[in-house]
Amino acid sequence: MDSSRIRRLLAEEIAASTARNPRSRDAYGRAQHLFGRVPMTWMNKNAGAFPLYLESARGARVQDIDGHEYIDFCLGDTGAMAGHSPAPVAEAVDLRFREKGGATAMLPTEDAEWVGAELTRRFGLPRWSFSLTATDANRWAIRLARAVTDRPKILVNSYSYHGSVDESLIVVGPDGRSTSRPGNVGAPCDVTLTSRAAEFNDLDGLERELAHGDVAAVLMEPALTNIGIVLPEPGYLEGVRELTRRHGTLLINDETHTFSAGPGGCTRAWGLDPDILTIGKAIGGGIPSGAYGLSQQLADRLLDRADLDLVDMGGVGGTLAGNALSVAAMRATLEHVLTDEAFARMCALSERFEDGVRKGIESYGLPWSVSRLGARTEYRFASPAPRTGTESAACADGDLEDFLHLWMANRGVLMTPFHNMALMCPDTTEADVDTHTALFAQALAALAG
Repeated sequence: MDSSRIRRLLAEEIAASTARNPRSRDAYGRAQHLFGRVPMTWMNKNAGAFPLYLESARGARVQDIDGHEYIDFCLGDTGAMAGHSPAPVAEAVDLRFREKGGATAMLPTEDAEWVGAELTRRFGLPRWSFSLTATDANRWAIRLARAVTDRPKILVNSYSYHGSVDESLIVVGPDGRSTSRPGNVGAPCDVTLTSRAAEFNDLDGLERELAHGDVAAVLMEPALTNIGIVLPEPGYLEGVRELTRRHGTLLINDETHTFSAGPGGCTRAWGLDPDILTIGKAIGGGIPSGAYGLSQQLADRLLDRADLDLVDMGGVGGTLAGNALSVAAMRATLEHVLTDEAFARMCALSERFEDGVRKGIESYGLPWSVSRLGARTEYRFASPAPRTGTESAACADGDLEDFLHLWMANRGVLMTPFHNMALMCPDTTEADVDTHTALFAQALAALAG
């Protein structure tokens, strides 16, 4: 595509966004007491000159403070995969907080066992503990893996997503060796002291790294998501499981984003058998929630270790972890919102979204691709679709992405702001998907001139 044309179209969309959102622009300008002008610096990851400011949200709709309504395919970057403020979760939170009282009392509730049993039904692992984020769950899973294996290092895939876990900010460099991920801020030590990296879909690279004999666990997404969807090739995940067992290394599946594959994530959909599973964001319906599950064998090994203080020093690392409010929200979300039936509808809508995008790409003969993971769909500026995280990172085009995002936002559709991902929730409709399909075709026509 003509890069000068993309830049001109992008400038037009930035100007239009600025003109139609004066209240958001002014609110951002007044935010002098916030680091980076936003409550979390990630919120500056947007295509326009400033972020849109939230007024309200329900289901698959978001309203900004300038009075514009949007079809929301971002859904809080998966945090609102249940939809915004689903009624069963709102009722459970109100009952726990307002009527019963006691959001956090350092006492367990009966809801927790229900949630643990439901997570076992969905994912297969029989023992569960809770956190407030998947980052926390991953940090504790890593500590448990090191404790039980007496090994120091963790292996991750290049450009995989595990929150802000220090050990995961590592990639395979151009020379094939592990190196710190670009942009890693304030690392406590050289990440190669704690971690190793291998490319997704590269079993030979994984085996080379495991052969050192110092890897406690492979922490991985069953499919890459945050660098664009990168799906596993046939036999890859089975090969990972075989290699980890052969080398005495634990396997941790991070299903925080890949939960979109179905009610039991990729683990259930694809018959995976991890030693630990971590998950966060979506399972609380918007209330901070996370969890990690352990295989029976691993749970027994840990509990049999008299030298491990799993009560005091072994806490997940937060007084609020497993609090009554969070657990009530998880139960309501899993019992009434992100049900097996809801996932069937969401995945069908995502397939409809995928078909619409593919038709647009094919109609203009673009060397792009589209990939789907259950209720999540992503289009990339490469064909065939990237097979590793490094390949996926290399095909990014910032100006083109920003143009497409602003084109959508200026016409009432929100995409995930840092890549071309759309997620379905139980309230998403066929009309919502078709709106995106029509706007996507119009954007391609504008790009083609």
